[in-house]
Amino acid sequence: MAWDEWEQAKARAQQDAAMQLNRVAPEPGGSGGDGDLVVHDDVLGALGNLAHTLRQHFSTASDHARQNTFDASIQLFNDGLDMGSALTELHDAWNTKAGTLKEACAHISNHLDYSRAQHAKDAVEIATDLRTVGGDELSVSRINDYYK
Repeated sequence: MAWDEWEQAKARAQQDAAMQLNRVAPEPGGSGGDGDLVVHDDVLGALGNLAHTLRQHFSTASDHARQNTFDASIQLFNDGLDMGSALTELHDAWNTKAGTLKEACAHISNHLDYSRAQHAKDAVEIATDLRTVGGDELSVSRINDYYK
């Protein structure tokens, strides 16, 4: 996945009108209506897949010249050129930065997978709690009575 594809995916996610953070309720004293945070499982899954794909592609692309660069740095160093040690430093810095980016992509992907699983568990728990409270059937309409 190219960087511009990642930017396009982020832009599409931001355009999703259902996913808006820090939005004020349309009416004073309202329930929040459309301003509530909504999590769409398919969106989380798609973003997690994009992060995983980015990690895979970057892992392959970032390692493309690693061995040749290291070999060249050793040869230059053995030939007595200062450029050899500079190239070794560059090689090591690149590997560190590439590793950090790969870890970040993996973290994002794993976090979104965890979030999807946690939201699914929460939904089941909420549905179960709404069905039985104190052994009695409790409808959503009766819950509203407690807030009035």
